[in-house]
This record gives sequence, C-alpha cells and structure tokens, in this order.
Amino acid sequence: MEVRDVRHSYRRRTVLRGVDLHLRPGVVAGIVGENGAGKTTLMKILAGELRPGHGTVHHRGRFGYCPQRAVLNDALTVRQHLHFFRAAFRLTHVRHAEGIMSALGLASHVDERAGELSGGTRQKLNLTLALMHDPQVLLLDEPYQGFDWDTYRRFWELAARLRDAGRSILVVSHLAYDTERLDELWTLSGGLLRPGAVDAQ
Repeated sequence: MEVRDVRHSYRRRTVLRGVDLHLRPGVVAGIVGENGAGKTTLMKILAGELRPGHGTVHHRGRFGYCPQRAVLNDALTVRQHLHFFRAAFRLTHVRHAEGIMSALGLASHVDERAGELSGGTRQKLNLTLALMHDPQVLLLDEPYQGFDWDTYRRFWELAARLRDAGRSILVVSHLAYDTERLDELWTLSGGLLRPGAVDAQ
C-alpha cells in the first residue's frame, strides 16, 4: 500500500496534514497516537470509506478492513454472517473463514445470533469477516477491543502467520504496548506520521 500526501479537515479543524506511508508485503506495522489524533479518519481514508481532501492511496491486491465499531446484524447468527459475506465476496466456500474462527476461538458460537454475543466475541466475528476473503492488505482499527488475554494472544499468533504468508497488516491503536510485536511503528501526531511511539495513555 502506498499513501502520498494525504490531508483531511473537518471544516476549520485540520486532522491530517500530509501523511505518507509505504506498507511492504510481509510486514506487521502499527500506528499509535492519542485519542483524537486522527487515527480512525486515516484508517477510513485508507479503506476507501472516506475521500481525503488531498492526496492518494494505492492498494495492490485485495484488502480487508476491520473497523473499530463492528458492523453486524444482531438478528443474524454467526453462520448467517459468513454466508452473507461469502456471497458478497463471491467466494465458493467459507473454509478459510472457518480456519480463522478456529484460530480465534469463535467456532463454538457459530449458531448464536450476533445480538447475543459479548463485545469481545462480536469483535472476533468482525475480524473474521474482514479476513475471510484472504486479503493481501489488512487494515485493523483497534482490533482487539474486548478480547480476553487468551484471545489477545491468539490474535497476535494469527497476525504472525499472516505476515509469514506475505500479507501486510496495519494495526491502529491509541496504546503503544504492542510495539515488540510490530515490524514497523509510526506515531500519528500533529496530523503527521513520524517513526516511533508515544507513551501509552
């Protein structure tokens, strides 16, 4: 993924002042910053959900996007979500999704409705849906909200396997305690990306 001079403002408030980013294959990278720094705005622009005021974003290959807020239909079961997204992604089967569910510990909830799931389990489904078409680039906005320690560990094991398979993963968080798990790290501050981390808030 190649990002050049991305800028964005909300009326008179400038959030992004010229973000440049190059995400190489086979890398787990992170962007950290304080709340309100513009991380979610940047992620929406990278995912194509929001048009930047200026600049360009180029993806090579398929990409997946896991937003901070899970977009699920509370009336549908986990299994029904899988088949709905299978059709949307034009996949012939859901075996890849089933492997992700197993890795995250979601398989036992397959026949439960999304509205009955805990916050952490909803996030597992959110992540599975973002990954089920095997994207080359994966954009994750606060992906482990609500995870217990076991699921948190499972998430990073999955991320390492995806990296080893040549996938590119970008994780956005307001905390910097995951830095030892990352290959590259940037801080979003003052509307710009800089190498390195801020102190955890």
